[in-house]
Amino acid sequence: MACVVTAIDRPDAPSLSLGTRFRHDIVYFATQPGTGGAPDTLGSGEYWVTREDAERCSEDGCLVIVSPLDSAARTELELSEDQERFVEWLLEHDVRHVRVQ
Repeated sequence: MACVVTAIDRPDAPSLSLGTRFRHDIVYFATQPGTGGAPDTLGSGEYWVTREDAERCSEDGCLVIVSPLDSAARTELELSEDQERFVEWLLEHDVRHVRVQ
C-alpha cells in the first residue's frame, strides 16, 4: 500500500504518493515540534520540515543521520528515489507542514 503525503500548510499542492517505506523515512526530515518554526504540537502523522533542511538535502543529495547515543557520530546517507521526490515536492510547492498517511 502506498504512502500518501499531503501538504497541510499548502492545500493547493497536490498530494504525493510514495512507497510504504517512506512512513519510516519521514522522521529523517522532521523538525522537532517547537523548533525551527514548527508548531509546539503536531497531530498524529504530521511533520514539519524546514525549507533550509529541504534545500540542504536537495543540494547535497544526502541525509546526515546523527546517532542518538553519540552526537559526534554522524553518517551521510544518499537520498533514495522516494526521498528525493519528497524533497523536490517540498521545494516546488513551498511546503513545510505535512501529513503522512
